[in-house]
Amino acid sequence: MTAMDEQEQRRRRLAAWRGSRRALARLGADGTLGERLTALAADASSVHDPDDAVDVYGGGVVAELERRVAGLLGTEAAAFFPTGTMAQQVALRCWAGRTGNATVALHPLSHPELHEGGALGAVSGLRTVHPTSEPRLPSAEEVREHPEPFGTLMLELPLRDAGFVLPEWEELTAVVEAARERDAVVHLDGARLWECTEHFGRGLPEIAALADSVYVSFYKSLDGLSGAALAGPRTLVEEARVWRHRYGGQVFQQYPAALSALIGLDRELPRLPSYVAHAKVVASALAEGFAEAGAPWFRVRPEPPHTHQFQVWLPYGAEVLDEASMRQAEETGVALFRRWSAGAAGAAGLPPGVSVTEVTVAGAGLEWSAEDVREAVGVFVGLLE
Repeated sequence: MTAMDEQEQRRRRLAAWRGSRRALARLGADGTLGERLTALAADASSVHDPDDAVDVYGGGVVAELERRVAGLLGTEAAAFFPTGTMAQQVALRCWAGRTGNATVALHPLSHPELHEGGALGAVSGLRTVHPTSEPRLPSAEEVREHPEPFGTLMLELPLRDAGFVLPEWEELTAVVEAARERDAVVHLDGARLWECTEHFGRGLPEIAALADSVYVSFYKSLDGLSGAALAGPRTLVEEARVWRHRYGGQVFQQYPAALSALIGLDRELPRLPSYVAHAKVVASALAEGFAEAGAPWFRVRPEPPHTHQFQVWLPYGAEVLDEASMRQAEETGVALFRRWSAGAAGAAGLPPGVSVTEVTVAGAGLEWSAEDVREAVGVFVGLLE
């Protein structure tokens, strides 16, 4: 497919999603520039004084967001970063300097290994090792018995490319203890940490307290414009601010992103438990719908979901599934699935000839009953015939 074809497909896909009357999630990134700017202007005064001066290299609303995040996570401090990629590189680099060991233990399906172009090694001079290649977080035994020393253990909660999977609380605490036994620090890739509380049955401060540092995202679960935060001990955060400047992350003004993050903390964060609960209803109904529709093979992973996001696997090419997804939205006004991929989850055990999609259940999805989901699946499978 040429670049022009891909652009046309993207325009068609976006038009189908935007034009649908029903969807499991409505993402701000699907909106137009005008829509996003209008919404931000309308909502900004609900989270911050509009007469306050704009931020200049931090301060103002950015500092307010940092204080808010530190309070929510129960950490001494937090620093705003333009991207999570930068936040984590800085955190891991700082820990490497403090521990004297530039080796990071992490999962091969973690974000730095799959989606950052080898940046940990190329930019930050770090080396990575993998305690396990199974599609789950490493066990305490795997961490304890890994043959090479490492200075930092990075845990992605949830592990997105394995299906947004989480360990049980007892397993997580045992893994952290095993890392401590090896004199390693623990960093949480918590891009989606916000929605982990239901699975663990613990609040955000208790989860964050397991680690020495934690990164959180503002544009994923919270639907902000962009941005992330690195939270932890005050001395680490202050050092991270220095490296943020060196990495080019000391942006002149960040108030649109900071305002949208505060709005997300006020509006989306309290609703995440309801999304997680309903995702279990949707996932179960999807499985029932595929079975009733006579799908040749399928998998919902994990079942039940650990967060409000999960994967669906089907034995068709990604282009075939994309076409069926767009046709369903265009012809029926129901957007059941978004984009499919043939290879993104290959290392997670995806068989040859099988494609995967990520399902997100958010506010719009709360309107779907199990019967609505089963009916939509029947239509979707019919479009594959």
